[in-house]
Amino acid sequence: MPLAPIEDVLTLGGNPLEGDVQNNLVLRAVRLLREEGFSFPPLSIKLKKVIPSGAGLGGGSSDAACMVRSLSKLYGLPLSEEQMERMVGKLGADCPFFINPRPLYAEGIGDVFTPVQVNLRGWYLMLVKPDVFVSTREAYAGVHPHRPAYSLLDTVKLPVEQWKGRMVNDFEESIFASHPLLAEIKEELYLHGAAYASMSGSGSTIFGLFRSHPTCEHRFEAHFTFVCQL
Repeated sequence: MPLAPIEDVLTLGGNPLEGDVQNNLVLRAVRLLREEGFSFPPLSIKLKKVIPSGAGLGGGSSDAACMVRSLSKLYGLPLSEEQMERMVGKLGADCPFFINPRPLYAEGIGDVFTPVQVNLRGWYLMLVKPDVFVSTREAYAGVHPHRPAYSLLDTVKLPVEQWKGRMVNDFEESIFASHPLLAEIKEELYLHGAAYASMSGSGSTIFGLFRSHPTCEHRFEAHFTFVCQL
């Protein structure tokens, strides 16, 4: 008799998820490991979502990378970091970054890495995620590849206070035109003392870097906000 298929179970907590649970990147990562020939018992996984969906913060991608790393450690799977990066790259272009997240300059489709030196110790990071959904299709349809005015590798070596106007998220031009609230939030962060502010990825989170604890949280009570010291 053929062996019964292994059934892995994923239960959810925290922020709600969109789409079919069976297509969640966590379960896809587990299935990918099995397809690559690695053996481990059936899993019962509880996923507590803290990062909102569609935030441009890599929540799903980091979940997938964490699952691969965790299973490799738990069951002693013979996988190097490079092998894990190549494997999770099949799940999404930004998944490899989260295998060992650190400051990196990414090329290719976002999976060819060069380490960079960035020290943000002591800075405060503020995230503001409004109830705005930016689809990947919308984001990429509006962006046009071009040579940047300033080298990102050179800019990241400058003090944070000099990043404004030099470190630019090219998605912002078209996304802000379609969703002006995002532009307003970015401007509000600057007005309240952010040394640098930008949209994260393809949106819709706006983040700001502050030298001291930001005092403008009350301005964003209608949105998801998060503040931490780095």
